[in-house]
Amino acid sequence: MTFKAKILDSADIDRILIRIAHQICEKNSGVEDLCLIGIRTRGVPLAKRLAKCIEKIEGKAPQVGALDISQHRDDIEGNSKTPIVADTDVPFSIKGKTVVLVDDVIYTCRTARAALDAVMALGRPSRIQLSVLIDRGHAELPIRPNFVGKNIPTSREEIIAVRLAECDEEDSVSIYSK
Repeated sequence: MTFKAKILDSADIDRILIRIAHQICEKNSGVEDLCLIGIRTRGVPLAKRLAKCIEKIEGKAPQVGALDISQHRDDIEGNSKTPIVADTDVPFSIKGKTVVLVDDVIYTCRTARAALDAVMALGRPSRIQLSVLIDRGHAELPIRPNFVGKNIPTSREEIIAVRLAECDEEDSVSIYSK
């Protein structure tokens, strides 16, 4: 991989998360019956950060869970770059709630589709929304995020690398060419 450019730094990511938190609160008229579920790996720390931002806005933080989508993927065969995942940790009922799925990057939408299946296996929420830090285009399925931090059109020969302090010891978003 060849480094092309650093697109976002820590301050940029913080501003984006604050904006998305405001959008989530506005779209859902607050945080009643709202929960955030991060898609492992980097969606989980993003969901936790969003919950803290929402708490500053609303005075109450939504519940946060972590979702393992590995059993629901349809693109694992022949894909050596499958995300490393761990167990699902959603210690609350999602029945009748608004679930906001949180992920770092949306690309083909296959991860989002798998996450929808995984959430439905947990129960029946009243609705599901999707929040992503980066939308890089190239959707293969009719799925669109409700909340997008930044649209970064890319070619299929480019890679978006999201680094978060909780996983990678720094916050940044960079673009690389293969």
